[in-house]
Amino acid sequence: MGIGNTSFRANMTLAEGSSDNVAFVRIKDGYLVQDLPFKITLKDFRINHYSTGMPKSFESDLVISDPELSQDITKTISVNHPFTYKGIAIYQSDFQDGGTKLDIKLRSLFNSGTSQKIEGKIFDKVKLDKDQITYEFNDFKKFNVLHLKEGEKEKPRNVGPSVTFKVRNSSGQAREYLSYQYAMPIDGRSFFISGMRETPQEEFKYLKIPADTKGSIEEFMLFKDALQNKILIEAVAKKMANQSANADKNNDVKESFEKSVNKLMTLFAQGGFSNIAENIDKNIPDNEKQKAVQTYLKIIDIASSELYKDRFNLNHKELDQSRILFIQDALNAYSDMFFYGVPYYFELTSYEQKEASGLQLTKSPGQFWVYLGSFSLVLGIFSMIYLHERKLWLLIKAKGGVICALSSNRKNIDFENDYRQLIQEIKKIIH
Repeated sequence: MGIGNTSFRANMTLAEGSSDNVAFVRIKDGYLVQDLPFKITLKDFRINHYSTGMPKSFESDLVISDPELSQDITKTISVNHPFTYKGIAIYQSDFQDGGTKLDIKLRSLFNSGTSQKIEGKIFDKVKLDKDQITYEFNDFKKFNVLHLKEGEKEKPRNVGPSVTFKVRNSSGQAREYLSYQYAMPIDGRSFFISGMRETPQEEFKYLKIPADTKGSIEEFMLFKDALQNKILIEAVAKKMANQSANADKNNDVKESFEKSVNKLMTLFAQGGFSNIAENIDKNIPDNEKQKAVQTYLKIIDIASSELYKDRFNLNHKELDQSRILFIQDALNAYSDMFFYGVPYYFELTSYEQKEASGLQLTKSPGQFWVYLGSFSLVLGIFSMIYLHERKLWLLIKAKGGVICALSSNRKNIDFENDYRQLIQEIKKIIH
């Protein structure tokens, strides 16, 4: 639509440093492009936050460029404080990401010690040719205010930046992910959180990876690599067989136990707890399943502890309660990795934020008459409530005499007194 359009309400989104001279009018099936008689440039966008991280206020520094002006106009607008130029009011309506740059480390979940660094940008895509998957970066949030303890009276807190993205495979199917940069405190421990869902209608299902004492993911990744290392698993199985076998037991018993531990840990490394459960369903009678589950979990727990000690060169006394909890959380996270849907864990290492301002532009030439009509309507309502209407009828007869009548839209105490006083005044005039 041309600049001569007399009335419209349109929207414009500008990233910091960008400019435009068109806005978009939303209609039922899409948008119409509305030309503007000037150009708008977003010089800077600012957000002020409360201590919790919630947005407190936001404002935009705009530069208005018009060929009819010798010098550009610089104005700052904020919510409920618009700027009007050439009859077009420019309002601050919302904000969003304007193309934040991301530095990412993709950590392999199923290959030991492998990771790769990529650079991304919100609204852009990065394709991994080797894996035939594409990362589509949708949104970045610097502040996320969450209530971490459900059912408890605790104020929501800011947990830091997050990235929303999709991972699309070669057939075009995509899963949506939500990853947070920093570890979150949950139940007295710290976890790196990454959510996944198959469709936008579903809730996110979260992978919770325990953080080490340094607030890093490194220790989990090293432990994960140890679980996938056949040589280390075999060494732990042999160690457990030697420790559990008494002197009077023969080598066949030790070898059988060693093979059982090796097989069990291999099954876990290949599919987590679900793989163990599937194996029990196939090979163990129903009346012995409960006992088998308890035995298998105990063996996995002991073997994982031994594997952890060997990997990080710890003695038995150094394996304190905090490390035992870390091992249990790590085993749960490892098992959940097989439902994560992508072979890499997304780790945001740094970012360069770029924001965008949402503007609403309105042109309403009949605004004065609308306000005038509204004022008149309100004035009329108050008049009906507070002003009394009275009507007087007089019939003067030809032979002499007068018939008088008085009516009112509201009867009150003074009405009859006023009527009698009025009759007396009329009688004085007649006589």
